[in-house]
Amino acid sequence: RLTVATLAQKLGVSRGTVTNRLRKLEDEGVIVGYTVRLRPDAQPELIRAWMSIAVEGNRAREVIASLLGEPGVASLHDTNGRWDLLAELQVAHLGELSQVLERIRLIKGISHTETSLHLQTHRVA
Repeated sequence: RLTVATLAQKLGVSRGTVTNRLRKLEDEGVIVGYTVRLRPDAQPELIRAWMSIAVEGNRAREVIASLLGEPGVASLHDTNGRWDLLAELQVAHLGELSQVLERIRLIKGISHTETSLHLQTHRVA
């Protein structure tokens, strides 16, 4: 996030204008918060994996609820095509990954999964 002064300079407006516009966007709920994004290689000790998940019938909501309660799931995405969900997994070691995979495979409503280890990121948007 750029400073208000830097934004004002880049946009050619006053700092007050930038501050007022940001406040308005926050008040309207357009901006819902600010966060820090780390480069994927900033935490090299973490093991990351991607799990593609197929869901049985109409059980997506309950499967999603269960996955959101799983501490090894860093993010969860709806997808189209062969797989219904894509889960990003983050763990400290391979033994923990094995435990996370086992717990996820026991969730009722999951028909099958496929997991790939995240080896390297080539581009971050």
